[in-house]
Amino acid sequence: MPHIKDERTFVIIKPDGIQRTLIGEIMGRYERIGLKLVGLKLLVTTPEQIEKHYTLDPNWLRVTGEKTIKNYRDKGLTPPSDDPYVITKRILKNLMVYMTSGPVLVMVWEGAHAVKIVRKITGGTEPLSSDVGTIRGDFVLDSYQISDIDGRSIRNLVHASGSPEEAEKEIALWFKQEELIGYKLLQEQILYDVNMDGIME
Repeated sequence: MPHIKDERTFVIIKPDGIQRTLIGEIMGRYERIGLKLVGLKLLVTTPEQIEKHYTLDPNWLRVTGEKTIKNYRDKGLTPPSDDPYVITKRILKNLMVYMTSGPVLVMVWEGAHAVKIVRKITGGTEPLSSDVGTIRGDFVLDSYQISDIDGRSIRNLVHASGSPEEAEKEIALWFKQEELIGYKLLQEQILYDVNMDGIME
């Protein structure tokens, strides 16, 4: 079984992150905590790629629709439909427009608890309710309310895998195995070596 320090996660800097010139800021936050970049590509996506990405999990359509309905009701609002599939169809259509509007940067990060760490640093899906100190909480003022009024996808800079299993599928979708580079960083001795041998050599 692989060591937890070798966990990998998948991240996309979305078109708004690139247009707002936040690439360095976003990547720097992942680097500063100790994660290692092992895959990187700048590309313009197609609607087909985006649909495939978001539907890798067969439950995504249902779960996303159910969560959206619950979010509406929790805020005392009436959801646009009681059918989760109708809602998610609209969400997916808006995501395809958003994610194909300009270049995106797809990345693979490696390190201990990579999936959870990246999610924590990135913040919640809705920037308005994301904590200060997270990427979305610090750099975006968008909300579900605004995106719903405008009939568009929420602009939140980054996509990050939700679980190690999801990360594995997403990485396989966007990267060939030979595009991922295994290498050592000097800081790994401090982060992971049991005795930190070699510091005084």
